[in-house]
Amino acid sequence: MSEEVQELDDQPQPDSVVPLIFGRLLKRLRAQAGVERAELGRVTGYSAATIASFEQGRRIPNAKFIMQADETLDAKGALTDFVEEMEKAQYPAFFQDAAALEKKAVAVHFFGVQTVPGLLQTEDYARAVFAMRRPPLDVATIEQRVAARLARQEIFERKPAPTVTFVMEEAILRQRLGGPAVMRGQLEQILLVGQRPNVQIQVMPHEAEEHPALSGRFTLIETMQGRRMAYVEAYKNSRLFTDRSTVRELEERYGLVRAEALSSRKSLALVEKMLGEV
Repeated sequence: MSEEVQELDDQPQPDSVVPLIFGRLLKRLRAQAGVERAELGRVTGYSAATIASFEQGRRIPNAKFIMQADETLDAKGALTDFVEEMEKAQYPAFFQDAAALEKKAVAVHFFGVQTVPGLLQTEDYARAVFAMRRPPLDVATIEQRVAARLARQEIFERKPAPTVTFVMEEAILRQRLGGPAVMRGQLEQILLVGQRPNVQIQVMPHEAEEHPALSGRFTLIETMQGRRMAYVEAYKNSRLFTDRSTVRELEERYGLVRAEALSSRKSLALVEKMLGEV
């Protein structure tokens, strides 16, 4: 494909200006090096159109691309300096700070009420969730959000391994978002992750007569420095709380939820039973 790739001005912009700044720098360095988009694409494994999208700030490249481009264009670190900020820019503005904290956390605890928590989602399930957003997201944004959500799951491979716990409503697992095949794969994923020694998954059953967290989902995060924070999701008003009183309140709520939920062993047994029913 030639250099003249059509610029799609009607496409949505990222939530951060960082991709725009990175894209302009990438374009300038590529031009100075005398490398065409197609040539850079062959080296990095992308099409010329995708390179154009990176340069226009419409798509966010991953760390691997940034490092390859830096080396190919002899940028001497000018591009790799953006790796951390570009990783952050993958997420909607309201989630960026929480995502950065989650990546380095020593403990993360999730309470889910509407969908399977992102760290447990399969690619197909995540895509189905994003595709159901209203007003609808364009295809490129959906794929970007799916990739970013899956990238968060690298937390399971970290060493030392963080403590990760989940409590989710039984209704989440019985709702077949995306269809039976998607949900079957999602239940299998939950069983697989649930076998990890640093992970505990619990289900709040339908028949529970006590429920201390009816106000909605939230996440508790503990950093290596011992700081404790809470991320609370709400329509157009998601917030990261750092004040001790609010965090303590949600920590108490989470402890009570875990006490009312099924044990980890019984929860996985229930998930396995559901898998047989899909």
